[in-house]
Amino acid sequence: MKGIREDIQYPIIIGIAGGTGSGKSTFTNRLKSIFRDQVTVLYYDNYYRAHDDIPFEERQKINYDHPDAFETDLLLEHLKELKEGKTIQCPVYDYTKHNRSDKVVEVKPSKIILLEGILVLSDTRLRDMMDYKIFVEADADERILRRVLRDVKERGRDIENIVNQYLSTVKPMHYLYVEPTKMYADIVINSGMNDRALDVMATKINHLLENTNEESEA
Repeated sequence: MKGIREDIQYPIIIGIAGGTGSGKSTFTNRLKSIFRDQVTVLYYDNYYRAHDDIPFEERQKINYDHPDAFETDLLLEHLKELKEGKTIQCPVYDYTKHNRSDKVVEVKPSKIILLEGILVLSDTRLRDMMDYKIFVEADADERILRRVLRDVKERGRDIENIVNQYLSTVKPMHYLYVEPTKMYADIVINSGMNDRALDVMATKINHLLENTNEESEA
């Protein structure tokens, strides 16, 4: 691991980035399944800006893979509150409507915060808050195939819409904004189903959690 901070203070924030369909959500969810309530997960996608004033047809054409598509200031505020031990009201994004929903989810703080999203490493302010930075990569053909399957099954999209969005914004933005952030990663892994990488990170998180328990007992 390169560039790991030595002045660790809890909670620990672990950023997990990567292109669409790379497996970053899978990797994040696998860690969550191991540690359950001992970790808090924030998905950058939930911080897409609300577009209530824009018709659905126009919302379909928005570039959702550009840094400006996210309300990063709100995410930063929520991360600071979690670090202070406060519970936040996290927004919820509705992929079927290409818009933020009117619902919120209560997210409680914990010793470990997993922050997942395609562009979580693109903002200097977010990177500065992270203790560990992970980039999940995968072959481009695999990524688009996974995206098609996911968007059809889970997000109610049709193939034509998926292809148009991928060619017009997703692919060019990946090479312009997402791929370059790999240089900031402490760890680069191949696929979210990489068991060895999962074991390494799970061991590290377990070690960090044990340290916090020892400190609280001291």
